[in-house]
Amino acid sequence: MKLRKVTAASAAALVLALTATACGGDNKDDAGSGSGSGGGGKIKVGIKFDQPGLGLKKPDGSFAGFDVDVATYVAKQLGYKPDQIEFVETKSADRENALARGDVKFIAATYSINDERKKKVDFAGPYLLAHQDLLIKSDSDISKGTDLNGKKLCSVTGSTSAQNVQKSIAPDAKLKEVSSYSECIAGLQSGAVDAVTTDDSILAGFASQEQYKGKFKLAGLKLSNENYGIGVKKGDTATVDKINKALEQMVKDGAWDKAVKDNFGPAEYKNEPAPKIGVIVK
Repeated sequence: MKLRKVTAASAAALVLALTATACGGDNKDDAGSGSGSGGGGKIKVGIKFDQPGLGLKKPDGSFAGFDVDVATYVAKQLGYKPDQIEFVETKSADRENALARGDVKFIAATYSINDERKKKVDFAGPYLLAHQDLLIKSDSDISKGTDLNGKKLCSVTGSTSAQNVQKSIAPDAKLKEVSSYSECIAGLQSGAVDAVTTDDSILAGFASQEQYKGKFKLAGLKLSNENYGIGVKKGDTATVDKINKALEQMVKDGAWDKAVKDNFGPAEYKNEPAPKIGVIVK
């Protein structure tokens, strides 16, 4: 009799524990399910909202760009359907904090891998090798960095790109700093500036917009190497491994090449081949 009472009590406790576990799993609807499978939950993914060709929130509320395509493909490989993905704007200055707080499961937002950032977050990839470059008018005679001496160069306030040009390539370039690359592009179109500098992927995205087709070109100078990675919360090696496998599959089945052409094609962006996972080009 005593043995039956103990067994019954244990069984009841086991049922309660299983019920609690099941309820807890159903509520996991923030940055993504712990199992890495969509199920009925959602996954929050960090992207840029203001970079044409990479991460752009359109007037109708939809999203477009290479980073968006990569993020969507990766999320699908993790088990999430498109309607289970919630894109969250993650500005450059807040990317590490967004991951640390658990606001997002991963970030695909022109996130260059470097040693300083690797102290705070883990990276999958890289999934794109970009370079600092110049965007100039289609009929511009600028063909090398030193041609910028005496010319007006535009970049955003605080950008290291323009400072690199002034310091190492064209010390006599006249730097104009504004609050956004959109302002630089407008200045390039009007003739107020002669060139715009930042990553070639970002420049190609702007040049691919309908209103600018055929008006601008990339100089193709490759002034730096920018290895774009997918940021993940520090220590979450399981998610890093899953994303790396997804990226490898994206390249293998041709979806990577298609995403490049769809988002950068109109700018005649001469992209590098898909990088190998874990290989950082210095």
